[in-house]
Amino acid sequence: MNILEKLKNALKKTKEKFKEIISTDNLEKLEEGLLSADVGSQLTKILIEKCKKTPGNKKEILKKELIKILSIPYQENLFSLPKVILIIGVNGSGKTTTVGKLAHYYKINNKKVIIASADTYRNGATEQLKIWAEKINTEIILSQKGQDAAAVVFDAIISAQKRNLDILLIDTAGRLHTRKELIEELKKIVRVIVKVKKSQPEEIFLTIDASVGQNGIEQAKIFQKEIGVTGIIVTKLDGTAKGGILIPIAYELKLPIRYIGCGENIEDLIPFSAEDFVNTIFDFEN
Repeated sequence: MNILEKLKNALKKTKEKFKEIISTDNLEKLEEGLLSADVGSQLTKILIEKCKKTPGNKKEILKKELIKILSIPYQENLFSLPKVILIIGVNGSGKTTTVGKLAHYYKINNKKVIIASADTYRNGATEQLKIWAEKINTEIILSQKGQDAAAVVFDAIISAQKRNLDILLIDTAGRLHTRKELIEELKKIVRVIVKVKKSQPEEIFLTIDASVGQNGIEQAKIFQKEIGVTGIIVTKLDGTAKGGILIPIAYELKLPIRYIGCGENIEDLIPFSAEDFVNTIFDFEN
């Protein structure tokens, strides 16, 4: 199955929601539809005003605006190997699974990858990540429950540097954005990365579960303020009709959506394309 087919499968429920929206030229119904698709009141108001003021087909106007909102450019920075990718997010947002899928994605793109298990809170977190590592035949730095997560990250960077590896993926514990002490632990991890690499981590990806809707945006704002985030990975897109949440995520956070999770299999993580996403939810023939 190619990327577009995976995207179509993942967005089946969301497409049904948008089918109801775009099948009408009635702006009042369009507004109701956008709100029900989890686009949010502020952005819905802006989009409706745009449709009112711009002459032409409302569907095409909306489509163009959505592509513009979702097309946030990014520039990958690489200071020295390994490229360090820190995965953060709240409990249950799919971090560990995402780490496994990312490792697979980078490996099939000919990168030498190592994984660090820095979730030292959750029972079974290291075991789950070890299964992923074995499945894709990649190296892993294991940890013990209660161990200092920053120490695990330190060991992982040193190991990756010695072996001249391309990418270090760091799985972290799920943490509520309101738990100050857990946010401080993340800051400590970042400080250790800076100390060893003499640079910030190249990527800090925040995982957001598509099904949580607007709550995910509020969570993300705290992580962005406290830690800094370079990109968003939206997970579990295949299990919800709330795929519209990607639109206010991009609009409010001004952060690029880098990948989307579109299934449970190891290859079910795909790079995000604004045009592909919008074209898919507007395509009612397939």
